[in-house]
Amino acid sequence: QVQLVESGGGLVQAGGSLRLSCAASRRTSSDYAMGWFRQAPGKKRDFVAAVSRSGGTSTYADSVKGRFTISRDNAVNTVYLKMNSLKPEDTAVYYCAAAVLGGDNSIVVADWEYNYWGQGTQVTVSS
Repeated sequence: QVQLVESGGGLVQAGGSLRLSCAASRRTSSDYAMGWFRQAPGKKRDFVAAVSRSGGTSTYADSVKGRFTISRDNAVNTVYLKMNSLKPEDTAVYYCAAAVLGGDNSIVVADWEYNYWGQGTQVTVSS
């Protein structure tokens, strides 16, 4: 069992930046592939980005590619999502998740393959 706690959300103007953090209650290295998802009001939860256990492989949704960067620091059990050039359509609750499958360089995109979820952090981008 692992608990995930997101932080770093807030209100930002369009074009601004935020960095989200996801702290795990136990070691993340060699245990979990990690991902970020988001859910806007009245919409389904969408994939944003994922990173492998080793941190060596990552992937992004087309809507955030080139603007967002996912990274992890296994020494402090934390995964990050750096968000640049934010747009109003990025407004959502952002969730981090951990998946117990795959090898060191495997990435997980499907939300049903994630085992643990955080409580979410609100990101609001004003125009």
